[in-house]
Amino acid sequence: MTERPSTLQEPQGPLSAAAVSFTWRGALLGARDALPYAPSAFVFGIVFGLAARDVGLSLAEALLMSAVVFAGSAQLLALSIWSTPPAVLALVFATLAINSRFLLMGATLRPWFRHLPKRVAYPLLYLLVDAGWLLALRARDRGSNDAAHLLGSGLVFYVGWVAATGLGWSGASFLGDPADFGLDFILIAFFAAILAATWQGREDLWSWGTAAAVSLLGAWLLPGAWYVLLGGLAGSLVGAFRHGR
Repeated sequence: MTERPSTLQEPQGPLSAAAVSFTWRGALLGARDALPYAPSAFVFGIVFGLAARDVGLSLAEALLMSAVVFAGSAQLLALSIWSTPPAVLALVFATLAINSRFLLMGATLRPWFRHLPKRVAYPLLYLLVDAGWLLALRARDRGSNDAAHLLGSGLVFYVGWVAATGLGWSGASFLGDPADFGLDFILIAFFAAILAATWQGREDLWSWGTAAAVSLLGAWLLPGAWYVLLGGLAGSLVGAFRHGR
């Protein structure tokens, strides 16, 4: 990455290739913005480490899973249906369902990231997580054109997630049941914080309400976690219609 002058423009308009930068300064800003979210993500990683040991994964296996998969909610879902030997097909489809929301997240970043070289854009998207996605969009709304923001925030969450996994696994025998400390609520609290940070007014209630209703209906009628994709798609379509896009 090389430092070069930024060319700022309104986030609503299309970005030209010349307007997109990828600098160390952007990465540092992304890391700084991620720090307030890091403690909750760290606790979330501890919960996964506890759960991983509880289903019989070794420390090396738990760390490898967090380092390679790097998808907290999908990893916890996988553990909830874990068996010996693992039901690979069920795990694949469950992970696909709950991670399908990243299709929508990636689509929102395309107007920005498509100007980056593919050798940069695709590895960068590996670090995409919910909070990092939100922070990247907020940075762009502030007028930033530096795509390295996602790199900085993603590295903070990645290192913290893997380290917390090891800590949770190692401390499982001392901590016991995560529910005794309320740690089983951390996933709900984490996503609630992200939701609150995206609130832009009562107009959002249309898309949020639609997403919630479709998700609840899907969870009731369909097996697995397909309600995640259905709710996200329904909410996105309503939001796009309401905003005329």
